[in-house]
Amino acid sequence: MSNPLLENLTLPAFDRIRPEHIEPAIDQLLEEHRALLNALLAKPGEHTWETLLQPLEEKEDQLHRAWSAVRHLHSVADNEQLRDAYNACVPKMSDHETALGQNKDLFRACQTLAEGEAYARLDIARKKIIDNTLRDFRLSGIDLGATAQDRYRALQQQLSRLHTRFEENLLDATHGWARLVTDKSLLSGLPDTALELAAQSARRQDRSGWLFTLEYPSYAPVMMYADDRALRRELYTAYTTRASELGPNGGQWDNGPLMVEILSLRQELAALLGYRDYAEYSLAKKMADTPQEVMAFLHDLAARSKAAAQREFATLEKFAATEHGLEDLRAWDIPYYSEKLRQQQFDFSQEDLRPYFPADQVVAGLFAVVSRLYGLNISARQGVEAWHSEVRFFEVRDERGELRGAFYLDLYARPHKRGGAWMDECVVRRLGRDALQTPVAYLTCNFTPPLAQQPALLTHDEVLTLFHEFGHGLHHILTQVDYAGVSGINGVPWDAVELPSQFLENWCWEREALDLCARHYQTGATLPADLFERMQRARTFHAGMQMVRQLELALFDFRLHHERRGQDTRDIQSLLDEVRRAVAVVKAPPDNRFQHSFGHIFAGGYAAGYYSYKWAEVLSADAFSRFEENGIFDAATGRDFLHTILEQGGAREPMDLFVEFRGRKPAIDALLRHSGMTPDTPAPR
Repeated sequence: MSNPLLENLTLPAFDRIRPEHIEPAIDQLLEEHRALLNALLAKPGEHTWETLLQPLEEKEDQLHRAWSAVRHLHSVADNEQLRDAYNACVPKMSDHETALGQNKDLFRACQTLAEGEAYARLDIARKKIIDNTLRDFRLSGIDLGATAQDRYRALQQQLSRLHTRFEENLLDATHGWARLVTDKSLLSGLPDTALELAAQSARRQDRSGWLFTLEYPSYAPVMMYADDRALRRELYTAYTTRASELGPNGGQWDNGPLMVEILSLRQELAALLGYRDYAEYSLAKKMADTPQEVMAFLHDLAARSKAAAQREFATLEKFAATEHGLEDLRAWDIPYYSEKLRQQQFDFSQEDLRPYFPADQVVAGLFAVVSRLYGLNISARQGVEAWHSEVRFFEVRDERGELRGAFYLDLYARPHKRGGAWMDECVVRRLGRDALQTPVAYLTCNFTPPLAQQPALLTHDEVLTLFHEFGHGLHHILTQVDYAGVSGINGVPWDAVELPSQFLENWCWEREALDLCARHYQTGATLPADLFERMQRARTFHAGMQMVRQLELALFDFRLHHERRGQDTRDIQSLLDEVRRAVAVVKAPPDNRFQHSFGHIFAGGYAAGYYSYKWAEVLSADAFSRFEENGIFDAATGRDFLHTILEQGGAREPMDLFVEFRGRKPAIDALLRHSGMTPDTPAPR
């Protein structure tokens, strides 16, 4: 039987991939890689890039493209058979990676290559790959004895399984709860878009009424607009107890034991490699040098922002009490009364913007923005098979008409799809023996889908999310590096990888850019001047509260991995409570179990690295300030960012690239200004 995962295709054959194809394909590709490695290492003579690393890269690329398609399907089109096949391969992929990192013959060959005369003749990208490879050998336990190496291999395999189980528990818990409302009077305050989405969800299950789920497009409007406090509390409780021992489905998909085991195994792995804790281990691949540097950065931001957050929260409490008679402001009240306060202060709501952001127009406007910045031409390509009928495929060409890459765009929330938004690699740019392989990305969001006769209308927050993920996509697609190890986002330190994504968000606030993205879905009119002004005035509304919320998550993550906390679920909870007492202004209820759904650090790549969002935001705000000085569509500045940042991949150190673009090291001033805080904002006493 033909296996589409083994065919040397330009793009995955999503219309033909079946669960039964997955394990045989991965088994064969892993065996082929092992056989090739053994054959290459057995050859006599000194190894070179062309005789060792290049053929290995070619075989690894074939494995990467097959596994990337499988991993993506697991995230966006999950079912029981696919999940079983995926989980059967996770330990095999982990073992393969560990075996490579502990192969002493390969290590010696790379060492010899790095010390030989041929190394000096290599370009900067290939030198960086070899340097990174030698570093990664040490991080994989190459210097350990046989028993310790076996334990390292077991730890990595266990962690891979646990990360997957955490993510699957969260997906099942999110889709395992719903609330059917049959009395419309309970839905007072909800906008028409939220009501129609809930009615559409009910109709799909052949039910009458309005069905609310824990998918964000369904959940968020209830929290922000529903007048019924009991309904808000019910959804808040279900959402913040997902995958925990509490709440309506308490214990059914409980991630608590998994978190404890994950933290224990991470600490053991770090100690095995000679690190004091997992945070120190994680920084070996990041811009920040020490845990102390990260903690100082986070505490400095907290000191600058907490006073503003406290003032904002005090104002909100007073507003809820004096204007609405609510003396006991609780967590499930915060979005609701915040939205009412924003409307009172600025005569502005997210719903005011939604008619101006039909999804197709936003996508077209986004393409126009990057066309003006970087000279790109982005066009849809028909006939490309995908995993769902809503998915579209686009090609990216530069101003010379040269194909630079492509991407799949999957915008809307649906069942069996992981929540959130992300960019992932489908195909990585690399120069093969015969041709250049152009990169392809997956761009995935979970926006409000089209409703009845109405197109999908986005909130401004969803527009920001789309720009953010597209920034990641451009970083992957526009690279000019020809070697997979440092092509696109590969080899870029994790605390720098958010620079291009957060950078692109800035255009969502600029009039010239919004005129390209925002057109009323019925009239075609651009944003009225008064609505734009109200949006601008409201931009920094509750910026302090938003800042300390992000710092709460970053400090919790970093302290969890730096202080070796997490011996049991109570210890994890007590640390989160400590962090909240130090930086948070919103008091979480005792049954809040946010940590059980914190997939970024327990299932994604952000363990001891969630601080990266704020770290990179300093870089992105300061980079954008050059456009503020020269003009937001200044062609020379845009091309400079393209050539200096986006095209360089991980071949050079990100700080060197930033200094080359900005002319100096980054300053925090632009971030504080964009957040409505001046550099001299007083710290709280």
